[in-house]
Amino acid sequence: MGWDDGVRCMLMRGGTSKGAYFLAEDLPADPAERDDLLMRIMGSPDARQIDGIGGAHPLTSKVAVISRSARPDADVDYLFLQVGVDTATVSDRQNCGNLLAGVGPFAIERGLVAKAPVRIHMVNSGSVATAAFPGADGAVDYTGQTAIAGVPGTAAAVVLNFADTQGSTTGALLPTGNVSDVIDGVTATCVDNGMPVVVVAASELGRTGYETVAELEADAELGARVQALRLAAGELMGLGDVSGTSVPKISLVAVPADGGTICTRTFIPVRVHESIGVLGAVSVATALLLDGAAGAGLAAITPGQTRFDIEHPTGHLEVEVEIDTTTTSQPPAVIRSGVVRTARKLFDGTVFSRRYS
Repeated sequence: MGWDDGVRCMLMRGGTSKGAYFLAEDLPADPAERDDLLMRIMGSPDARQIDGIGGAHPLTSKVAVISRSARPDADVDYLFLQVGVDTATVSDRQNCGNLLAGVGPFAIERGLVAKAPVRIHMVNSGSVATAAFPGADGAVDYTGQTAIAGVPGTAAAVVLNFADTQGSTTGALLPTGNVSDVIDGVTATCVDNGMPVVVVAASELGRTGYETVAELEADAELGARVQALRLAAGELMGLGDVSGTSVPKISLVAVPADGGTICTRTFIPVRVHESIGVLGAVSVATALLLDGAAGAGLAAITPGQTRFDIEHPTGHLEVEVEIDTTTTSQPPAVIRSGVVRTARKLFDGTVFSRRYS
C-alpha cells in the first residue's frame, strides 16, 4: 500500500493544542519523505489548510510521532513536528508540552505500553518526562473533572513531570550565558527550561502586556520589533538563523492582573498564542526565579514558592518549578518542573493525504 492510500492516524487534543498522532512505523522512514507526506496530510502550504486536517493555525497544525524507546529510562520516544500553515515547512526545533499530554494515552491506545505512568523521551531535546493519568491496563479513561483555561468542559488530568533541564533545546538554562542581555535595545532574558523563550517586560516595547490577541496581531510595528528581537536573540542563543523556525518564542510580561504570578502575551513566533505553551510557561516561571532577570520584578513571588500561576489571554496556567537554593552557582540547577494538562481522543482512523499536483 502506498502512502497516498491512507495512513493510520489519531487526532487528539493535547492541552490547548490539537494535533495528529502517528506511530513512527506508519510513516516513511526518510525524514524528507515523511515531512512531505505530513504537509499533504495537514493541507500545507495553504492559509486555510482546506485540503487537509490542519486547523489553519499553528496551534492546530502539529504532529506527534511515537515509537517504543530503546532508552532504559523511557518507555516511548516522542518526536514533535510543527507543520507550517501557509509555508511549506516542517520543524523539529522545539518540543510541545501540550501535545505531550496526549502521548501517554496514545501509547496505551496503540499497545506500546500497558498502563500509566508513561516515561516519555522527548526526542527534540533529549529530555524525559513522566505522564500520569487514569485508566486500567490497556485502556485510557478520558473522563474527569479537571478544567484548563482555553478548553471548554472538563477531562481527566494528565500530570506531567520534568526532572531537570538536561537536554533542553539549546543545552543550557541560560543559552547566552547571562541572566539578562540588551538585545536590539531591549532588556531581555533568554531562558530554556524545555522551551527557548525570550522574556521581555511589555513596557520595554511600549505596550501594557494586557492587550488582546487581536490587538497584538494587528500591531504591525510591534510585530516587526518582536521579529527583529527574535532573530537577534536566536543568534545569541546559539540557534543560528531562526527566520524559518518557530523558536525562540517571545513572551511579553507584565504585573499580574487577575491574582496570578505574572501576566503574559506570547508570540509563537509571529502569531500570538491564545494562551501560552506548557514548556513556554515553565521557562517563563524559571526566569522569574533568577535574580536580575527581565521582568522578574513584576512578578508576585514569595520566598520558597514552587507553584506559579501564569496569566495569559484566555485564563491561567499553573506550573511548578523548583530550583536548587543551596548553592551559589549561577544559574542555579533546576530540580524539577511540572504541570497539569488534559487530553482527549477526537478520532481514530485513516487519513488520506492530498496527492501530488
